[in-house]
Amino acid sequence: MTDPFATAIDIAAAIKSKSISSLEVIDQYIDRVERHDGEINAVVVRDFERGREAAKAADAALARGDDVGPLHGVPMTIKEAYDVEGLPTTWGVPELRDNVATQDADSVRRLKAAGAVFFGKTNVPLNLADFQSFNEIYGTTNNPWDLTRTPGGSSGGSAAALAAGLTGLEAGSDIGGSIRNPAHFCGIYGHKPTWGIVSDEGHALPGVVAPADIAVVGPMARCAEDLALSLDIVAGPGRTDGDGWQLNLPRPDKASLGDFRVAILPNHDFAPVAAEMADRVQHVGDLLARLGATVSDSAFPAIDIQRSFEAYTSLLWGVIAATLSEEEKEGLRQARAQGLVDDSLAGTVVRFGVQEHGEWLLYSNRRYELRKAWQAFFEDWDILLCPQMATHAFPHDHGEYFGRHLKVDNESQDYFQQVFWSGLVTVAHLPSTVFPTGLSKGGLPIGLQAVSGEFKDYTTIEFARQMAGELGGFIPPPGYA
Repeated sequence: MTDPFATAIDIAAAIKSKSISSLEVIDQYIDRVERHDGEINAVVVRDFERGREAAKAADAALARGDDVGPLHGVPMTIKEAYDVEGLPTTWGVPELRDNVATQDADSVRRLKAAGAVFFGKTNVPLNLADFQSFNEIYGTTNNPWDLTRTPGGSSGGSAAALAAGLTGLEAGSDIGGSIRNPAHFCGIYGHKPTWGIVSDEGHALPGVVAPADIAVVGPMARCAEDLALSLDIVAGPGRTDGDGWQLNLPRPDKASLGDFRVAILPNHDFAPVAAEMADRVQHVGDLLARLGATVSDSAFPAIDIQRSFEAYTSLLWGVIAATLSEEEKEGLRQARAQGLVDDSLAGTVVRFGVQEHGEWLLYSNRRYELRKAWQAFFEDWDILLCPQMATHAFPHDHGEYFGRHLKVDNESQDYFQQVFWSGLVTVAHLPSTVFPTGLSKGGLPIGLQAVSGEFKDYTTIEFARQMAGELGGFIPPPGYA
């Protein structure tokens, strides 16, 4: 038996050395799913028999002396939104309950080619559009740190499965923090790649073949090294673009944390975070300064936060609203004609859910202005360190979507306001790695974002890797170790 919380790299090394077989590892994970997942409900699509057959094939290949990939025999699960041939892809939509994938998503193909063995899929919210993970098909996923709380969304099942030691590796997707906020809530590592560097083909609703604007797919793991390896595997042109372009991401060049130039943003009046979140950013900034890093709490790109958030919201709802029915869109048109537009979530949907194309183009142009401003900023700074969410994992709230609120240090905040911290990064196509920094006073994980310039993905991952040496990295939740 191997440690269920071992890294994917260590699992692969143990299998290659034949100190354990792939079949033994997958059987251990299957046993843990059957013992623990009843209360967590993370691995909602179970493909155990095919997974065991793939593990047997991996062991046989090793016995023959075949060339093997870097993830050879490593059992993993993946977010339900990815196509895995023969398994349902529903995005939590009841009408898609019988939608069964006929081929693998690009990321799944590449992970399989690297040797990964798939044995299930993990839970999501309806249409991947929530900070929680529940839907009518699969039910509610709970946070293994506190079952009364959300693991985050929309890759909540992915994060919960990793945290509870139910799988060796995972992959999620992100447009509004859907990799990053579950990583923060569950105490794992998650990487939101630079937009466009990982093909999202096969991560889409039926009939959708265009890449999703500003949305990305990317790795989730229990250590930064696994993020880097997974990104090595999945990054690059998709099957549609493979003949036309190649990817050459720069590798990190910082030997120690003292070599980094780090700007910190502990809080912002536009979307205030709990004092404990802001204090953690400051604490890490102070630690970095003691280690010799150049640290500033005033450096920030020359952008207008309000205009940035407006551009992000326009692009975000331009993507999300594509899933609305014509009846729903007509309702939004009527509401907009009546002037029912304000800064609330409902008013934002009215404003941006049925934009004219010319209006969207103006906000898209603003996106490119923001990209230039961030590019100039990251010529002088290596990392921006900031919160991921306003609070740690919050209690389940399945109330009416537009009526939800979040308590932030006993102050009521609009539920959707917390997307600010994700959108600040997403709108400019920037890479961001969320890494664990330890627990809150109440014993819940706190993760922070390490952000860098476009295509500097390995810089943020390397920063997270080095931070683990100071902060301890992933720790398993009590009751599952």
